[in-house]
Amino acid sequence: MASYISPVLPAGVSVNPRAVAFFDTFYKTSDTPTAHEVYAKSFLPDGTFVLASKKAVGNDQILATRQAMWAAVASRKHSVSKIFPFGSGSNEFMLYGNVKYTAKTGQDSEKEWAARAELVEDASGELKFKFYQVYLDTAAPAS
Repeated sequence: MASYISPVLPAGVSVNPRAVAFFDTFYKTSDTPTAHEVYAKSFLPDGTFVLASKKAVGNDQILATRQAMWAAVASRKHSVSKIFPFGSGSNEFMLYGNVKYTAKTGQDSEKEWAARAELVEDASGELKFKFYQVYLDTAAPAS
């Protein structure tokens, strides 16, 4: 099982262990503030990333979105509690977890999130996102 995430997987459904390892590496990268290029390279060159209402297509737009995601954030820590594949051996997934943030102002917050992901192998055989959409509440926390 992956070292960074420890999701509950559905009983009776096989999940590609390469996909679990990919998500493990991806969320480590996602939580590393300086790993912008590595994050963007987790996607196919024409991959799509949707975060709430923002859509980025291609590595340049994904890189810009990733940099903007860290503009006001000092640290973040994802936890993935569940992975649901669309059937045994599928490379499409729903994920569920939470993320803890510390803003550069020092304010801490935590949000639940869900994501839809489609993974494919690139020309070198590495798994990459063809599509990744994150669903989370972007409203300011209640005071």
